Amino acid sequence: MTGPGTWPRRVRDRLGDRGLAIALLLVFVAAAITPLVALPAVRCEVFGKGCPRTIHTLRAEPVTSTAAVRLTPVEAATQGAYVALGDSYSSGLGAEITAADRNPLNRCHRTSGAYYHEVAKAFRFARGTAFWACAGATTADVLHGKSGEPAQLGRVDRNTSLITLSIGGNDVGFSRVLAGCVVKLPWSRNCQDQGGDIAARMAQLRRTLPGLLEKITDRAPRARVIVMGYPRLFSEVDNAAGDNIDVADQRWLNARARDLNQLIRQAVREADERLAATGAAGSVEFVDAYNAVAGHEAGSSDPYMNGLSLNLSALAAEPRSFHPTAKGHRALAALFVEQIRNGPGRPLNQFR
Repeated sequence: MTGPGTWPRRVRDRLGDRGLAIALLLVFVAAAITPLVALPAVRCEVFGKGCPRTIHTLRAEPVTSTAAVRLTPVEAATQGAYVALGDSYSSGLGAEITAADRNPLNRCHRTSGAYYHEVAKAFRFARGTAFWACAGATTADVLHGKSGEPAQLGRVDRNTSLITLSIGGNDVGFSRVLAGCVVKLPWSRNCQDQGGDIAARMAQLRRTLPGLLEKITDRAPRARVIVMGYPRLFSEVDNAAGDNIDVADQRWLNARARDLNQLIRQAVREADERLAATGAAGSVEFVDAYNAVAGHEAGSSDPYMNGLSLNLSALAAEPRSFHPTAKGHRALAALFVEQIRNGPGRPLNQFR
């Protein structure tokens, strides 16, 4: 007859006390493991079998935050190089300070008083700055070069993060229009009779300016391109702007400047909308400079605009006539600096 305590005695009789201890240990281990292995979670963890869907979910890769941080407008503008392009309102014609500014070999009339210098000092640009604006430049000149210099377009590339630009005034022939208003000889046309010619040239600019902006953004895809409008020239006060430009002509010329600015603003808006729609990194932005010299127009007591300088031998206005002075360029620089800090008014698609 065997009872509950019989098998240990039989094991001890055969194996001795040490053998009995080993046998009991094996029994206890088996008893502990069997119910654990029976659990689905343990079978899944140990043997990789019987894993319910929730177990796989729990063992998914840990979630870490990889959300990119959007660059601020200043960071986007300063991460590369700053390049100043454009015409005489960017080159600084009329803002001569040093003797070198008046060097006749300086065919593009880049001067030390131009707004470029103030913008370049206001921020630290990772890849430096460059000044390539050229007096008299048209949209075609930016693309193909002027005064023996290479195309301004070739001065920018993928490392350019900020471009400032003024363009369009020469395309519509503003210097010729002003000459027509200043030099009123018996055979000259009335100032406001030039309206038809201006309208035709503006229509042409409306076709060429978008193409220029597209080429600039193609070459510098991460750049913030900031395009400046033109300041009003006249205070619309009799005799304030110099001889031969009466109040009616001043108002008419100011109105044409507004028309030109509106054309530029619209082209800039369309260019930026295209970039935003495609998620492009860069931007195209407009700086409204129409009132930049308000109260300091040509002929005022503290002018930020040069008044009329007449070349009597050529019966024409000197090129520096009705261009910003050094003070005027400081006022323009302040507008650019503000725009650089504020951004385009939409999120930039640039991250770190």
